[in-house]
Parts: sequence; C-alpha cells; structure tokens
Amino acid sequence: MKHMLQIYCKNTNISKDCPTGSSLLEIYPLFDLQMPYQVVSAKVNNRSEGLNFRVFNNKDVEYLDVRDPSGMRTYVRSLCFVLYKAVNELFPHSKLLFEHPVSKGYFCDLRLGRPIEEADVKAIKKRMEEIVAADIPFHRIECHTTEAVRIFSEQGMDDKVRLLETSGSLYTYYYTLGDTVDYYYGNLVPSTGFIKLFDVVKYYHGLLLRIPSKTNPNVLEDVVRQDKMLDVFKENLHWGYIMGLGNVGDFNAACQEGHATDLINVAEALQEKKIAQIADDIYHRGDGDQRVKLVLISGPSSSGKTTFSKRLSVQLMANGLHPYPVSLDDYFVDREQTPLDADGNYDYESLYALDLDFFNRQLSALLRGEEVELPRYNFNTGKREFRGERLRLDDNTILVLEGIHGLNPQLTPQIPEANKFKIYVSALTTISLDDHNWIPTTDNRLVRRIIRDYNYRGNSAQETIARWPSVRAGEDKWIFPYQENADVMFNSALLFEFAVLRCHIEPILNTVPRNCPEYAEAYRLLKFIKYFTPIQDKEIPPTSLLREFLGGSSFKY
Repeated sequence: MKHMLQIYCKNTNISKDCPTGSSLLEIYPLFDLQMPYQVVSAKVNNRSEGLNFRVFNNKDVEYLDVRDPSGMRTYVRSLCFVLYKAVNELFPHSKLLFEHPVSKGYFCDLRLGRPIEEADVKAIKKRMEEIVAADIPFHRIECHTTEAVRIFSEQGMDDKVRLLETSGSLYTYYYTLGDTVDYYYGNLVPSTGFIKLFDVVKYYHGLLLRIPSKTNPNVLEDVVRQDKMLDVFKENLHWGYIMGLGNVGDFNAACQEGHATDLINVAEALQEKKIAQIADDIYHRGDGDQRVKLVLISGPSSSGKTTFSKRLSVQLMANGLHPYPVSLDDYFVDREQTPLDADGNYDYESLYALDLDFFNRQLSALLRGEEVELPRYNFNTGKREFRGERLRLDDNTILVLEGIHGLNPQLTPQIPEANKFKIYVSALTTISLDDHNWIPTTDNRLVRRIIRDYNYRGNSAQETIARWPSVRAGEDKWIFPYQENADVMFNSALLFEFAVLRCHIEPILNTVPRNCPEYAEAYRLLKFIKYFTPIQDKEIPPTSLLREFLGGSSFKY
C-alpha cells in the first residue's frame, strides 16, 4: 500500500490525503475546485510548479489559471513551444525569435530567407491547431548541463549552448514536444490540449502571437497598434546585433573575455547620444509662438524618468535653453477632494487627484508671458500653499514636467500642441535569454524598484512585490493607453544592467520569507537573475540612469 501524505489546498482551505508521488494534476480532482477557467499551473509551498510536479512530502498547494501572472506565463511559454514546433516542421531551415511583448501579444521575428506571406501564416496556424488537437504531452527532462549542451549543439541551437555554458549550472533541464526539443526557463502545461485559445497573425515583418485576455480568458486580447514602441525595440535590437550581443549567452561570454567595461561605456554612450538628439529636436522644433515651451515626460514606475529629465535638462542647457522643472505633485487638489479607489483609499495616481483647471490656467498664463506664483503642496496638511516663488518665462526658458500623466491629452488640453513636446520613457529590455526566451520589461522595472525601495525608502522586498500588482494596474489605466501619443520614445534599459543589478538584488530577495505569498515572485526573480555573469558597479558613471536605483549619482533627487 502506498504511503499517504497531506495536501493543504489554499484555494479551498481544505486538506486531503493523497498517495506519495502523486502529480498536482492527479491531486486536483480531490478538491472539486470548480474553477471558472482551466487550471494551468500551481504554487507549491509558494513556488511556481507545473501540474506534472510530483509531491513526496506534505505540501501547501494553490492552483492557478491564466488570470494569475504565473499561470499566464506558463500558458504563453507552452504556446510558444507549439508555435516553434509548427514553424520547425513547416520551415526546417528557418529561424524563429521570440523578441518582445508588443500590441498586447508577442512579436516574433520569423526569418525564412524571404518575406513572410499570408499563406505562410495560415499554414503555421493550421499546424498549431493540429498540434493542440493531438494533445501531445510536454516532457521535462533533467540532465547534466554537458548533456543538454550536446543535445542543443546537435540541433544547431547555439544561443542555448552559449546560455548554458556561461550560466555555470551543473545540472539543467530541457523540454520535448514529440520529437521537437527546446528550452524554457519555467513551467509548461502538461500537454498541448491545455491550450484552448490563441491566434497568430502577420505583423509588420514578422508574426504577432495573440494570447487570452488576463481579465476574461475566454477572449483574445485586442491588438493595439504600437508602431512607435515596435520601432524602439527594433532600433535597440539592431544595436545589440551590431555589438554581437543577440542574447545573454553572448553577453556573458563577452564579460568573461574581459569586455564588460567596453559594453558599459558603449551602452552609456548610446543613451547619452539619444538624449542629445532629443534635446536637439526640441531646440529646432518650431519658432516664435510655435516653439516648444513645455516638455512632458511620462513612463511607468522605475523607468528612470527622473534621471532622464535631469540628463535631458543638461543637454537642453547645452543648446542654450534654460530648463525649469515643474512638479505635478504641487498641483494636487486638497486631500479631502482627492478621488477614492475601489477600496475607499485616496487615489493619488488618478488624473483627477490634480487640480487640472488651476494647472492649465497657470501654464496658459506663463505661455502668454505673464508672471505666476507657483504653488507648493504640503503633504503634511494636505493643502496647497504659496511661498512667494514666482516665475515668468523668457525666450530661452522651457518647462520640464515629469509625471505619469504627461502624455494624457486631458492633462494639458488648453496648451497648443505646437508648444508641447511629449516623451515616453520606459525600460524596454531588448536582450533575450536566448532566441525563445525574452525578458519581460516589467521584470526589469520590478528589480530596479525592489533595490531602490529597499535602500532608500525603507521598504522590504516583500512589501514591494506585494504592492507591484496595484502599481501595474495603475499603469494599465493611466500610462500605457497614452504611450503612442509621444513625439519620441526613450529606452532607459541598459544592455548590461541585469549583470550589475544581480549583485544588489540577490541579498535583498533572499530576505523574503518562504512562508509568504511574495516568495514565489522572489524565487522566480532569483532563478532568472542567476543566468547573468555578475558585474561590479564601480565602472558605471555617476550620471547613469542606474544610479537612480543603486546610489552614487551626481544628480540630486
């Protein structure tokens, strides 16, 4: 008779006995969960695991569907493997790169040696549907890293060979789907039949892999065109390829060969060059009443907006302009008039937490050449104050406003478009782990924020991770819908930064207790960051965007 163990299901707060060695998929029916959407993965003792994971000790288990970020990652990874298998069978000499999230899907660069045609896309989708209908199991095989390297080398997957050879792991794993082999840094669903909804469409020079909506998984996410965002990704990928750095394996090899300082210097120089070009564009745009008088800078949390605005101000001064910073925080309405969120708390991220009418009256007066007395918001009293700070714009003065609502047309409806220059700043990570494993831009920003909050705001990693979903929800509502309104987009991600951030983030993530829900995310980030060869930050200049998060900046914050 098999030995029994106890499983506590966090979905129902009920414990059940099951045989030792049972898989999560076998245990699932015991709890009769009746979940509204198909289960795709689970958390076991606050670690993400696939449904084929077998238990040999008492465990806490929480089953997940695609509404959970971890569940969605599992679903998308599995869908990517199906797409790769279809492409590999139809076009065996092609190259498929999963490059980055865009337009609420994932952009894939399919290199056929000729332009992609609609017939190609239809054939790929048809083959994917056949693979899904066949309900083929995904198998995870653990082995010595040298064995995985041999297998990928035989398949011509040099990107995976370099990643595994430079990451320093003694053992690793790979996945098979029928006779197709691939590597994904995370769990997959048990079989292709778990993939219920997807689409693949022609998108610019590549493909767009469409996925279910995270709020209503019965429908696909809408395709939202993001032409400017795609252009920024392409530009930065191009620079990466010029430098011979298509993925993390290339980067690690370059560092191990002693080129880390060169990579830092080039990456920093490229950013400074871009900032100088933006300042030149602002200076040369229009004349007389049509000149730019207000620069609006927006972007999501931890994108480096503050340092970018300071570096842009330096370059504007180099053009003979006098940048004057404007803080949106000083235009908050009195606290009792602040809108409330769904939980009844003050919603300071809402556009309507600002006194829009007063803000626009002051801006319009300044643009007419009038003098105004600027407000200062007292966060202790929750009231606006006036302290005698007066401003009148001369011909060379330009206002620089940095804030999450900068690209929202409702922020400055009374200001002529000719007088505004709008900039979107975000950490658009373009280096990939390998050809089939991209790095989410949100991970880039979350790692930055955990380090900054821990070092300078007194917040633990657990607190930052717990707050992150509400931060992301605010970005979805107030920032992302307006990003394509930008005149220019600036990518604040640096090619080398994960290698530097590794040294700072590992000890902080290790403080997250294993018995809290946030441990799952901390563990995932720890596993991910270990793929990078660590670099010390002593070579990073004091004006670097990374200094906003690491300390040691020459700017005052």
